[in-house]
Amino acid sequence: MSAESTAATEGVLARVALRCAAWAERWFPDAYVFAVLGVVIVALAALAFGATPKAAATAFGEGFWSLIPFTMQMAFVVIGGYAVATAPVVSRFIDLLAHVPNGGRGAVVYVGLVSMLASLLSWGFSLVFGGLLVRALARREELRMDYRAAGAAAYLGLGAVWAMGLSSSAAQLQANPASMPPGLVEITGVLPFTETIFLWQSIALTAILIAVSLLVAWLTAPGGRAARTARDFGEAATKAEAPALPPRARPGEWLEYSPLLTVLLSLLAFGWLFGEFAGKPVVAAIANLNTYNFLFLSLGLLLHWRPRSFLDAVAKAVPGTTGVLIQFPLYGGIAALLTKAAGHGGETLAHRLSEVFVRVADTDSFALVMGAYSAILGFFVPSGGGKWLIEAPYVMQAANELHAHLGWAVQVYNAAEALPNLVNPFWMLPLLGVLGLKARDIVGFTFVQLVVHVPLVLGLLWLLGMTLDYVPPVLPAGG
Repeated sequence: MSAESTAATEGVLARVALRCAAWAERWFPDAYVFAVLGVVIVALAALAFGATPKAAATAFGEGFWSLIPFTMQMAFVVIGGYAVATAPVVSRFIDLLAHVPNGGRGAVVYVGLVSMLASLLSWGFSLVFGGLLVRALARREELRMDYRAAGAAAYLGLGAVWAMGLSSSAAQLQANPASMPPGLVEITGVLPFTETIFLWQSIALTAILIAVSLLVAWLTAPGGRAARTARDFGEAATKAEAPALPPRARPGEWLEYSPLLTVLLSLLAFGWLFGEFAGKPVVAAIANLNTYNFLFLSLGLLLHWRPRSFLDAVAKAVPGTTGVLIQFPLYGGIAALLTKAAGHGGETLAHRLSEVFVRVADTDSFALVMGAYSAILGFFVPSGGGKWLIEAPYVMQAANELHAHLGWAVQVYNAAEALPNLVNPFWMLPLLGVLGLKARDIVGFTFVQLVVHVPLVLGLLWLLGMTLDYVPPVLPAGG
């Protein structure tokens, strides 16, 4: 294919993506509306299959508060990631990183690599860190870096591989029985990281996705005069970040501006963390979601050094948690409706849905069928952990019946769930806020990534799944 025809094809895909994004921004309701619709649809389905109104209401009410620990844990993933990414020392580190690339297209690929590697530690950290790196690179006018393509590359962490890393809400949930709704733990048991994100198949899939994503970023990044730099999007895009702290205004604020409290609190926090990691294998320690969040919060506090700087960062991060706080209780209610509201013959809706999967798939094709289904559902339920709570009861029951590897089923979900993120404006908001862009500015580039990723991800999920054998669920002690 000639360079001219390749450019024409990319232009068509970008125009289609822009139209899709414009339609979504105009017609898609808030994610909360999708969560409420999910409750209504699942409740009506339970009633249709014989559950009584009392049973449905009881299940919803009992499930509503069942995810409070997990809800707060997911909120702290956002807060901890944002606190670390905006610390003054990290900002200086970002400025150093911005001196590495030598050209505009190379800078776009560089941003994509940094974003995806950071997302394997924390998706919240990745979005903010990637956005700040793009802004720092944009101040290097000699690069002629396309600001839109760089913004799309900064989004690749969340759009491609975040769910394959440590902040995967599905993998974290399955490794922490105390965070799981009872109906789910009875189906799946406990799945440690060694059975999910640390499988060699999972690591291989992640490496391939990173390599292919970077190749697409290189091929689609405009260069030379075709590049639209940050200056094309206003002065705000090229300005350096404001100082982290305003001057102290009154004597009563001296402790907020002094590192004394930070030092004392950090001694306690890192003392506990040292004991935790010294007494357990690293994989077991970091798989505990409370330990994971505690590490990021403690690191964020220490890096900000002064309490006022840390509190300002937390205040800026909190708005990004509103969707989690208000939606996850609804997802808890949905999970309970699926697993607890019994209908005709004492069968729950989760059991009936699992029978559908068993009829349309076999052991070999289960990963392909589940991956396609999870990706499609992700366009309508933009929540990694919340959507897993909806899907898990019946897809994992089907995995048991088909004798498919349960840990790989989690990874099938993780890889497929990320696909709709590539064009879903909901998840772009924190990054767009940092960059001063709109979803339509970057979705043309992420749509090309989606076109490439869909067949690649589904094919690899099927192929790698063939190498794994079924392991029965392991219930927690006393379960």
